[in-house]
Amino acid sequence: MAPAFTTSISDLPDVILSNIFASITDTRSRNSLSLVSQKFHLLERITRTSLTLRGNARYLFLIPNGFRSVTNLDLSLLSPWGHSLLSSSLPSDLLLAQRLRQAFPSVTSITLYCRSPATLQILLPQWPRLSHVKLVRWHQRPQSDIGADFYPLFEQCKSLTSLDVSSFYYWTEDLPPVLQAFPNISANLTHLNLLTTSFMEGFKSQEIQDITAACPNLNKFLVACMFDPRYIGFVGDETLLAIATNCPKLSLLHLADTSSLANLRGDPENARISRETLIKFFNSLPLLEELVLDVCKNVRDSGFALEVLKSKCPNLKALKLGQFHGICLAIGWQLDGVALCGRLESLSVKKCGDMTDMGLIAIGKGCCRLAKFEVEGCKNITVRGLRTMACLLRKTLVQVGISCCKNLDAVASCRALEPIRDRIQKLHIDCVWNGVNGNGSWCKTWESLRSLSVWIEVGELLTPLPKVGLDDCPNLEEILIKVEGDSRRRYKPSEEAFGLGCLAVYPRLSRMKLDCGETIGFALTAPSGQMDLSLWERFFLKGIGELRLNVLDYWPPQDRDVNHRSLSLPAAGLLAQCSTLRKLFIHGTAHEHFMMFLPEIPNLRDVQLREDYYPAPETDMSTEMRVDSCCRFEDALNRKRIDD
Repeated sequence: MAPAFTTSISDLPDVILSNIFASITDTRSRNSLSLVSQKFHLLERITRTSLTLRGNARYLFLIPNGFRSVTNLDLSLLSPWGHSLLSSSLPSDLLLAQRLRQAFPSVTSITLYCRSPATLQILLPQWPRLSHVKLVRWHQRPQSDIGADFYPLFEQCKSLTSLDVSSFYYWTEDLPPVLQAFPNISANLTHLNLLTTSFMEGFKSQEIQDITAACPNLNKFLVACMFDPRYIGFVGDETLLAIATNCPKLSLLHLADTSSLANLRGDPENARISRETLIKFFNSLPLLEELVLDVCKNVRDSGFALEVLKSKCPNLKALKLGQFHGICLAIGWQLDGVALCGRLESLSVKKCGDMTDMGLIAIGKGCCRLAKFEVEGCKNITVRGLRTMACLLRKTLVQVGISCCKNLDAVASCRALEPIRDRIQKLHIDCVWNGVNGNGSWCKTWESLRSLSVWIEVGELLTPLPKVGLDDCPNLEEILIKVEGDSRRRYKPSEEAFGLGCLAVYPRLSRMKLDCGETIGFALTAPSGQMDLSLWERFFLKGIGELRLNVLDYWPPQDRDVNHRSLSLPAAGLLAQCSTLRKLFIHGTAHEHFMMFLPEIPNLRDVQLREDYYPAPETDMSTEMRVDSCCRFEDALNRKRIDD
């Protein structure tokens, strides 16, 4: 009898296995693969090209040696977060820089928290082939010469093609002179991200013209600016035409008003952008694939200009329009405006004052490839129009966002999307509870829904969420909750808890982002009858221990008057009840003795405090987390034994 032979995945040729491993992006899955055998370990390390380091940089011996194929290295999350990784020419700093180069010799892309130019001066020479750099800083800009933050970067990185400063606070006048001083490097730039969220006014018109003139080969350009004609240097016709003339190779362009980044609301004036300019603008950018024009000022009669996109920008796949009017008039049966852009796969319409149900239906007919559709602040659309659009796009639409629409509260949004409930993978709705009847049985299973995002006003309860028709989401893995508003205008809620416990009906829910960062309140004392921030945190977090979360991102509420966003004692105690947590990221500060509640969580292995709001505190209060405090907390966390 012939012996029986068994074949396993290990018998596949190394070339095929390498391709399989390279296609796996989940970090934990890759780590598990590397433990199977020596062969798997070697192949996993060879195919690992991206790595994010966490932990404390003082422990040089803990820097891993096995990831020599890594080309994309993120050092911005090293603890204590927000402090300078390297700040001087001391032997210890030079040793750390050299140790990183030895461990990761193939790096061509790097991300780091940069408090001062000294960090760049010491670290960047270690990798002369760097082509992409992302800088992070939420602290105030040091009092230094114009461009001091960027000169070391351009002096050291001769191969630079991509620069991202979207999370880096600086002055807008810092960048143009540096780009002009290094014309060869500027000409090589193909990707420039200046969509910095901490700006108050953004880049002025002349600065944008200087930047694009210095970087003629850009194919991706993202910039925060000001479209308000009441301000000096506002972006108008002249700026748009200059961008199109200076950078004709653009395939991705994001122009966003700073007020849109800050999520400000109000009744805007008209922008100084004409229909003729838009037509010339689109004519000059034939390679566009993604376009964002978030103007936050009314752009009138834009429909005819948008029709030009069909013929002049045939590769356009993604489009976001903020406060454009007349984008689809839907008069009669003939398609017009943006509805003629049939190749679009993603469309976001924000505060279009004259958008109607017929406009939505026309878009559903004309843009038959849409996989993603977002609508915000359109007061005239109703369930009828959105439901008809959903029926027309049933075969393609998998991601939907609905916010600030007067006639589309939570119940209405879910009813409108019922025709595609079995296909939607990602959904955003506003938690406005008009018409909640306590019975969600009218809607069947949302079997494809993986990620749910909701907005809710401070003082309202989350409890009705499953009752609007979202009670049966068997595969929901992630939820994002944004709580916004001024709690100083609210008295004590009638209920003891916000309602996180109601999310226990989702059996696979493992990741949560709870963002209370735009909830404003009293940090220390509150008037009689009102609550301070610690009591609000107790209200928001009560019941979170009933969920089986693995990852939690939490933004505490803040008192802007004293620039205070800190974890309170009740919040620390409630977070400590999350027995299944593995990763916890707190976007704010905390007292050391509050943080010492957290090592009691059995499987917790990754905790970080991030002051990622501007301006981050320069010097924390004496009782809050400092460098030594972070080190003691990390030591307590590392002493734990975690089975896996």
